[in-house]
Amino acid sequence: MTNLELLQQAYSNFAAGNIPAVLAVFHPQIEWRSVTGMPYIHGDGIFIGAEAIVQNIFMNIPAHFDGFTIEVKEMFAADDKVVMVGFYKGTWKPTGKAFSANAVHVWTVKDGLITHYFQGVDSATIIN
Repeated sequence: MTNLELLQQAYSNFAAGNIPAVLAVFHPQIEWRSVTGMPYIHGDGIFIGAEAIVQNIFMNIPAHFDGFTIEVKEMFAADDKVVMVGFYKGTWKPTGKAFSANAVHVWTVKDGLITHYFQGVDSATIIN
Protein backbone atom coordinates (compact mmCIF):
# COMPACT_ATOMS: atom_id res chain seq x y z
CA MET A 1 0.00 0.00 0.00
CA THR A 2 1.35 3.44 -0.90
CA ASN A 3 1.43 6.31 1.59
CA LEU A 4 -1.39 7.97 -0.35
CA GLU A 5 -3.53 4.82 -0.21
CA LEU A 6 -2.82 4.49 3.52
CA LEU A 7 -4.19 7.98 4.18
CA GLN A 8 -7.13 7.55 1.80
CA GLN A 9 -8.10 4.46 3.80
CA ALA A 10 -7.60 6.32 7.09
CA TYR A 11 -9.98 9.11 5.98
CA SER A 12 -12.49 6.49 4.86
CA ASN A 13 -12.24 4.75 8.24
CA PHE A 14 -12.63 8.06 10.09
CA ALA A 15 -15.73 8.92 8.04
CA ALA A 16 -17.20 5.49 8.86
CA GLY A 17 -16.50 5.99 12.57
CA ASN A 18 -13.92 3.18 12.62
CA ILE A 19 -11.53 4.91 15.01
CA PRO A 20 -9.69 1.68 15.98
CA ALA A 21 -8.68 1.27 12.31
CA VAL A 22 -7.50 4.90 12.22
CA LEU A 23 -5.44 4.42 15.37
CA ALA A 24 -3.95 1.20 14.00
CA VAL A 25 -1.92 3.19 11.43
CA PHE A 26 -0.56 5.66 14.01
CA HIS A 27 3.02 5.22 15.17
CA PRO A 28 3.03 4.73 18.98
CA GLN A 29 4.75 8.13 19.37
CA ILE A 30 2.86 10.01 16.65
CA GLU A 31 3.24 13.79 16.99
CA TRP A 32 -0.08 15.57 16.35
CA ARG A 33 -0.05 19.37 15.87
CA SER A 34 -3.50 20.92 16.03
CA VAL A 35 -4.57 24.44 15.22
CA THR A 36 -4.73 26.39 18.47
CA GLY A 37 -7.79 28.46 17.51
CA MET A 38 -10.29 25.91 18.78
CA PRO A 39 -11.50 26.41 22.38
CA TYR A 40 -10.82 22.79 23.38
CA ILE A 41 -7.17 22.91 22.23
CA HIS A 42 -5.04 23.90 25.20
CA GLY A 43 -1.41 24.96 25.26
CA ASP A 44 0.59 24.59 22.08
CA GLY A 45 -1.79 22.07 20.47
CA ILE A 46 0.87 19.35 20.32
CA PHE A 47 -0.14 15.85 21.40
CA ILE A 48 2.08 12.76 21.47
CA GLY A 49 0.66 9.25 21.10
CA ALA A 50 -2.75 7.85 20.22
CA GLU A 51 -4.19 8.09 23.75
CA ALA A 52 -3.48 11.83 23.93
CA ILE A 53 -5.05 12.32 20.49
CA VAL A 54 -8.17 10.36 21.40
CA GLN A 55 -8.61 12.25 24.70
CA ASN A 56 -7.82 15.75 23.42
CA ILE A 57 -9.08 15.62 19.83
CA PHE A 58 -11.35 12.71 18.89
CA MET A 59 -13.42 12.81 22.11
CA ASN A 60 -13.97 16.55 21.67
CA ILE A 61 -15.45 16.27 18.18
CA PRO A 62 -18.89 14.94 19.22
CA ALA A 63 -18.83 17.15 22.34
CA HIS A 64 -18.48 20.33 20.26
CA PHE A 65 -19.89 19.50 16.81
CA ASP A 66 -23.03 18.05 15.29
CA GLY A 67 -22.66 16.31 11.94
CA PHE A 68 -18.89 16.83 11.74
CA THR A 69 -17.36 15.61 8.48
CA ILE A 70 -14.17 16.12 6.53
CA GLU A 71 -14.80 16.73 2.83
CA VAL A 72 -11.64 15.72 0.99
CA LYS A 73 -11.21 17.71 -2.23
CA GLU A 74 -7.77 16.39 -3.14
CA MET A 75 -4.90 14.39 -1.76
CA PHE A 76 -1.38 14.08 -3.05
CA ALA A 77 1.88 12.54 -1.90
CA ALA A 78 5.58 13.20 -2.27
CA ASP A 79 8.24 11.10 -0.58
CA ASP A 80 7.10 10.53 3.03
CA LYS A 81 4.47 13.32 3.01
CA VAL A 82 0.75 13.15 2.19
CA VAL A 83 -1.33 16.33 1.95
CA MET A 84 -5.12 16.58 2.19
CA VAL A 85 -6.91 19.71 1.00
CA GLY A 86 -10.57 20.01 1.84
CA PHE A 87 -13.19 21.31 4.24
CA TYR A 88 -14.48 20.66 7.73
CA LYS A 89 -18.27 20.72 7.76
CA GLY A 90 -20.81 20.48 10.51
CA THR A 91 -22.54 22.57 13.16
CA TRP A 92 -20.66 24.27 16.02
CA LYS A 93 -22.81 23.40 19.06
CA PRO A 94 -22.21 26.58 21.10
CA THR A 95 -23.70 28.77 18.34
CA GLY A 96 -25.87 26.26 16.48
CA LYS A 97 -24.40 27.59 13.22
CA ALA A 98 -23.43 25.37 10.32
CA PHE A 99 -19.96 25.86 8.87
CA SER A 100 -17.74 24.89 5.96
CA ALA A 101 -14.13 25.75 6.81
CA ASN A 102 -10.98 25.39 4.72
CA ALA A 103 -8.71 22.62 6.03
CA VAL A 104 -5.28 21.29 5.13
CA HIS A 105 -3.58 18.29 6.73
CA VAL A 106 0.06 17.33 6.23
CA TRP A 107 0.96 13.78 7.24
CA THR A 108 4.33 12.07 7.50
CA VAL A 109 4.48 8.31 6.96
CA LYS A 110 7.43 6.05 7.78
CA ASP A 111 7.45 2.27 7.40
CA GLY A 112 3.68 2.15 6.90
CA LEU A 113 2.80 4.15 10.04
CA ILE A 114 1.82 7.79 10.46
CA THR A 115 4.49 9.55 12.53
CA HIS A 116 3.45 13.22 12.26
CA TYR A 117 0.32 15.26 11.59
CA PHE A 118 0.08 19.01 11.01
CA GLN A 119 -3.30 20.75 10.78
CA GLY A 120 -4.22 24.03 9.16
CA VAL A 121 -7.89 25.00 9.44
CA ASP A 122 -9.91 28.20 9.40
CA SER A 123 -11.06 27.94 13.01
CA ALA A 124 -12.62 31.43 12.95
CA THR A 125 -15.17 30.21 10.38
CA ILE A 126 -16.04 27.30 12.65
CA ILE A 127 -16.50 29.07 15.98
CA ASN A 128 -18.05 32.35 14.81
